[in-house]
Amino acid sequence: MTRIHLRYVDRFVDRHGHVRHYFRRPGGNRIALPGTPGSAEFMAAYKAALGGEDVPVAAPKSRGEPGTFNRLAAQYFVSPDFLRLRVRTQHVYRLVIDRFLAEHGHRRVTEMRRDDVKKIIALKAATPGSANDLLKKIRTLIKFAIDGGWRSDDPTLRIKTFPEHEFHTWTEDEIAQYEEQWPIGSRERTAFALHLHTGQRRSDVVRMAWTDVANNAINVVQAKTGARLTIPLHPHLSAVLRAWPRKHVVMLTTVFGKPFSTAGYGNMMADAIAAAGLPDRCVLHGLRKAAARRLAEAGCTEKEIAAVTGHTTLKEVARYTRAADQKRLAAGAVAKLTEQRSDKNPQPSKAGLDKT
Repeated sequence: MTRIHLRYVDRFVDRHGHVRHYFRRPGGNRIALPGTPGSAEFMAAYKAALGGEDVPVAAPKSRGEPGTFNRLAAQYFVSPDFLRLRVRTQHVYRLVIDRFLAEHGHRRVTEMRRDDVKKIIALKAATPGSANDLLKKIRTLIKFAIDGGWRSDDPTLRIKTFPEHEFHTWTEDEIAQYEEQWPIGSRERTAFALHLHTGQRRSDVVRMAWTDVANNAINVVQAKTGARLTIPLHPHLSAVLRAWPRKHVVMLTTVFGKPFSTAGYGNMMADAIAAAGLPDRCVLHGLRKAAARRLAEAGCTEKEIAAVTGHTTLKEVARYTRAADQKRLAAGAVAKLTEQRSDKNPQPSKAGLDKT
């Protein structure tokens, strides 16, 4: 066999084990060569590159057969609808959609019926959060299909989501129990105060830096939503931060003086909560809810609460204001009833109240 040496051709194996060939003159740009050396397409591209001509580029292969969810998703992933999402959100969308495609990518978009969607979602009933998230992503794909003229109806309409686990909202007694365990000046108390008095998620608290504090307020850019917030410092939070040394640009660091990863920070706080002897229902996200509850009980409106917590919709915030309003209204109603009838009903004796 005669081996022919082709000038200016580089060969290397990529991280996936695939052999790649490139044409490159000294000082020139690399030009990808298609196919294998000796093949018609390879030699045509090589001759074009050697003669300084443009190398024909093969059209990229489309994912999946026409009309399938594989093809639909491939188009969605390069669409403005997807590309305008935040990078972190794109990653989450891809994970969920790719899992869906692994089972249903070969199916035709026009053939999906409402019963099909219900069956797909029902298979994940054991994990309501995952089931609801999958339903949202299927709706996203169907909406994209409708906008693109693939179909005219939406088979996901009126399909109900599963009830999800509600995070427990910390009570005042639970807050006091944690603060009794971790005094001001400790890392665990500093982190706790940042959550309780800013109402932010752990992904935001873990990134808070001393440079974010200015004019007696802390500036936050939420990782999940991109919302920009300026939150005035509560006097108690100011006192806690004054007692916490500035050892790094970020406020909270590991025992080695390094910034936390989001997961590592969550583990640290889970250990701190457990060390305080609190029940399993007391999780870090519950402090965000406790912050919203406190604001509602102080008489804040839904928009005022959202201005602190950064909620993009008022649906969840409304629960806190309704609960606080109900307590105030009930207390006022009973007080009025008591005042009106105090002269008509005898007051029970203390001894009578103590009887069991």
